[in-house]
Amino acid sequence: MGYKSFDEINEKIRSGKAVVATADEIIDIVAEKGVKQAAKEIDVVTTATFGPMCSSGVFINFGHSDPPIRMAKVWLNDVPAYAGIAAVDAYIGATEVSDKAESMYGGAHVIEDLIAGKDIKLYAESYGTHCYPREEISTYINKSNINQAYMFNPRNAYQNYSAATNTSNKTLYTYLGTLLPNCGNVTYSTSGQLSPLINDPYYRTIGIGTRVFLAGAQGYVAWEGTQHNPEQKRSENGVPMGGAGTLALIGDIKQMDTRFVRAAIFEKYGISLFVGVGIPIPILDEEMLLQTTVKDKDIFTNIYDYSVPLRSRPAIRSVSYEELRSGVVELNGKKVTTAPMSSLKKAREIAQLLKQQIERGEFLVSQPVASLPMDNKPNSLDIRGAENEKD
Repeated sequence: MGYKSFDEINEKIRSGKAVVATADEIIDIVAEKGVKQAAKEIDVVTTATFGPMCSSGVFINFGHSDPPIRMAKVWLNDVPAYAGIAAVDAYIGATEVSDKAESMYGGAHVIEDLIAGKDIKLYAESYGTHCYPREEISTYINKSNINQAYMFNPRNAYQNYSAATNTSNKTLYTYLGTLLPNCGNVTYSTSGQLSPLINDPYYRTIGIGTRVFLAGAQGYVAWEGTQHNPEQKRSENGVPMGGAGTLALIGDIKQMDTRFVRAAIFEKYGISLFVGVGIPIPILDEEMLLQTTVKDKDIFTNIYDYSVPLRSRPAIRSVSYEELRSGVVELNGKKVTTAPMSSLKKAREIAQLLKQQIERGEFLVSQPVASLPMDNKPNSLDIRGAENEKD
């Protein structure tokens, strides 16, 4: 039986009467007041994460030059952008690398610099047409002199994620950081009990159209994220053991803040973008409240051996986030140091900021226009099969 609707909660937000707690705070509130009373009192629980999200990028419309050009190839600060969209539209991906061989500058840096208000060098080439006769342009852009610039991230905010170690005798350089030989360390990337989809494991309130905090701006869930895979083994509390759900997110970069989006270089791996995501969860009923009280000690993931190819990669053991956050886990009788790739401090800052915005009536909750699928299972590319067909 529901206590509140989205409309009722938004009316309280507009009138400044909404009671909001972060996903960290709600645990103690429920312990003190009990589920029934807390569900009546609390209107919204805020969640957040801040970590490397490689599948991110920005669509830009540059505006037309005189004479006009149909941009066939585009570079931004010497980083290639995809221009196969329309005359003056391009997409810059976070992991794209500068054409200058000596540079460790890429799409993520362009995005951060653009959000910071810096001038970005635009160079474009074209084959020329009757309606777009210009064949080359070199100029500077910034977020004030371009038409639209919106972040569109195909895959953000994994519901859960595996931890990594390395049983080989060689150092590995990965998207989960540097993995030392002989299980010298374990790395992981999550905000655990503060993480958005952990607190709404069955996607009751998070779906297509959900308003989110995206890198300092108000954005939206545009679609299920790529590799969205909810059909994974779940604990009794509904939390999946693997990556499970993901979100495709969209938002206006002109409203974003570099405090919540930062370029990163992973040694001998490449470039990524740290993105801050916050999602409010409206407390519709007691069941929804209970989901938001999940604790790190009850959230489990697997530690995988990254020295083994993906298809046959073994899980060494299951571990809770409480244990991972302690700084040490035990692997095969050996104490191994752990380290997060994501920032819990930054996630807490986002959850608090989102809480304040809701309390001030600046951020409303939005009912999804469609639910995220619960029966999606992505395919893997079978290279061997493709080679056999070619033969």
